[in-house]
Amino acid sequence: MKKSIPLSGILRRFKSEPSRTGSLIITFYGDAIVPRGGSIWLGTLLQFLGMIGIDGGVVRTSVSRLAADGWLDRDKAGRKSFYRLAKSGRERFEAAVEHVYNPRPARWEGKLRFLLIGSGADREASRAALSEAGFGSPIPGTWIAPIGIKVPSIAEGAIHVEASANREMAHRLVAASWPLENTASLYEDFLKTFAPLESWIGQANGTTPADAILARILMIHHYRRVLLRDPLLPEELLPKNWPAAEARHLCARIYRGLLPMSENWLDEFGESATGKLPRPGPELLRRFKN
Repeated sequence: MKKSIPLSGILRRFKSEPSRTGSLIITFYGDAIVPRGGSIWLGTLLQFLGMIGIDGGVVRTSVSRLAADGWLDRDKAGRKSFYRLAKSGRERFEAAVEHVYNPRPARWEGKLRFLLIGSGADREASRAALSEAGFGSPIPGTWIAPIGIKVPSIAEGAIHVEASANREMAHRLVAASWPLENTASLYEDFLKTFAPLESWIGQANGTTPADAILARILMIHHYRRVLLRDPLLPEELLPKNWPAAEARHLCARIYRGLLPMSENWLDEFGESATGKLPRPGPELLRRFKN
């Protein structure tokens, strides 16, 4: 299938990076399949990833690993296998949905919450969940966030301390707790990589359903990876010219432009255990509305 120049460049970049097949599968489920019932035939997944050039054996291995790790559950219908996000996987993804599609930065009220977590397994188990929730760590075992950030359930047993901080002290703590320069660079890279898609969508010939679903998933996959590194701090605590809003607005415009044609691909090729995929629920249309 001949790809447009912008999409070809994005595909080349994706293929040049270390393999992230499992992560891409989770993006595909969360972005495209959860709004349409949550279950998909393995054959549909193989077809989608085959368009990217990912070997079927690699896909099957990644799916099996995701199932073993508690991300996916398998259902059988005759000789066909259907996979859906497992309860634990869905809970973790749903916790990130608002963060990705409708993020709400915390309000600055002059206070920070400190979580003190003991050494050992508890500290390691909490690390990913706290980072995804928007907490930063200035020193091992200590996590901070503005008051108002929800504490993940896995860290609810930690020692909680609330402390007031003036603007200067808060900026110093922020600089020690989050690699904001790196996150800003990732946003700039996202803008540079995906901006060409906007004019491509507007071409007179339009896009094919296959190209639209590829562009949509690869864009959200990249954007999700950047955004989950963004603690969504209050504007008062961010560096000047913070690029998050520009990246979000670009992503929203492209996403809305790709949505109708990409959904056509799912209509044609998506298959669940009961037949064609159900129509998407209202949650899909609420994405990027805020």
